[in-house]
Amino acid sequence: MQERAKISRQQILRGAADRFEISGYGSTSMNDIVSASRMTKGAVYFHFSSKDELAQAVIDEQHRISLASFSAAASTGAPALEQVIMVCNEIARQLIADPVVRAGIRLTLELNTADGPFEPYLTWIRELQRLADIAQQEGDIRQDVTPESVGRVVTATFTGVQMVSNVLTRRADLSERIDELFVLLLAGVVSEKRRGDIDTLVRTRLESYVA
Repeated sequence: MQERAKISRQQILRGAADRFEISGYGSTSMNDIVSASRMTKGAVYFHFSSKDELAQAVIDEQHRISLASFSAAASTGAPALEQVIMVCNEIARQLIADPVVRAGIRLTLELNTADGPFEPYLTWIRELQRLADIAQQEGDIRQDVTPESVGRVVTATFTGVQMVSNVLTRRADLSERIDELFVLLLAGVVSEKRRGDIDTLVRTRLESYVA
């Protein structure tokens, strides 16, 4: 019974993500979610008491999936600078492949216009700052660059790049746009010893290290 409840909850989350991604928070009703999840109304309300609760659950699940990218990058043993690029490319891949990630990102952006959840942004900034600090200790980032600024700028520019890519191409060109972002960003932060590596660094992918 417990396992079946987990499966039902995940099915509802996927149905909600599908509707939130397409229609956004304001234009999605609980009836829309019931229909998309192919569950009874009673089953949906058994797991989630309101649309607010469902939206927060989608955001939490997206945040969990995206944060796992940091652990996956760390498990490769790659230098911290490479891990920063890996994480961004992995989240870009998730945005293309996973409707829960797409819905969670859309909800976070929409709800933040009305004092919504900001913890995902703060967490990404902190994690990227931590990696930038290590990269600086490893001699890959210039000493006059503050790791906190790297965390803020990477988070903000990644968010903007994926939004524009979504508007213009439905994210079909997102991988190329992330490469473009890092060509420009790395030129401003890497140490002299890594300057010649920028063209290689921008192509860093998690799957290549795993392979």
